[in-house]
Amino acid sequence: MRVWMPLPDRDFDTTEVAVPWKLLREAGHEVVFATERGGEAPACDPKLIDGVIFGRLGAKPEAIAFYRELEQAPEFNHPVAWGTVEPGGFDGLVLAGGHALGMRQYLGSAELQGKVREFWALERPVGAICHGVLVLARAGVLGGSRTTCLPKAMERGAFVLTSWKLGRYYRTYPAYVEDEVVAALGDRGRFERGPAATQPFVVEDGRYVSGRWPGDAHLFAQRFEALLSGGPREWQPAAATPRQAT
Repeated sequence: MRVWMPLPDRDFDTTEVAVPWKLLREAGHEVVFATERGGEAPACDPKLIDGVIFGRLGAKPEAIAFYRELEQAPEFNHPVAWGTVEPGGFDGLVLAGGHALGMRQYLGSAELQGKVREFWALERPVGAICHGVLVLARAGVLGGSRTTCLPKAMERGAFVLTSWKLGRYYRTYPAYVEDEVVAALGDRGRFERGPAATQPFVVEDGRYVSGRWPGDAHLFAQRFEALLSGGPREWQPAAATPRQAT
């Protein structure tokens, strides 16, 4: 299966890209990366490698190791351009997140939103995590879906904890991600905030799976891969990750 993963030139979340890439590749799928212009490797948010503040709040060692492996992958070093993507040539779409300023190139692109609308209409598997859900919201395709995204409490908490040092680093836009996503849904009852951040959580709605933040990345990637491979499968350890009722 071929999976399309668009990215900004810089500042995407290390874990939300490297973990799905690693798990999808190990399952035998092909991941095609795409940036606005293509041709040059993008780069994750460097603070997530070094530690956001006092060397903490960054990506976990496993995710960093996956990212170092990703940096050597030909598909990552030679991305295609968003405008050249033919949605019909792909079996799945993954929309990763990130919150630093460089993400606005990706989250605000009308060109990318148009390509996402084309892919959504094909009714093939789509996965979005954290800020990546904003791409779907802004593309106008979320109405009628059940979804999660970065919860307001997490976004606000990270901002309050670090703003004295990093300013608005954790506030990509004036509006909270959750508020914009709920407005796009048109029905707050379709939004699911999930349990405490210590417990991995995703929402599955037919061919669409969504996650909240890097802590959900493994479960998110596994559930998305299950959609590609023909249907839901239980995640292990199942006791730690109860499935959302459909």
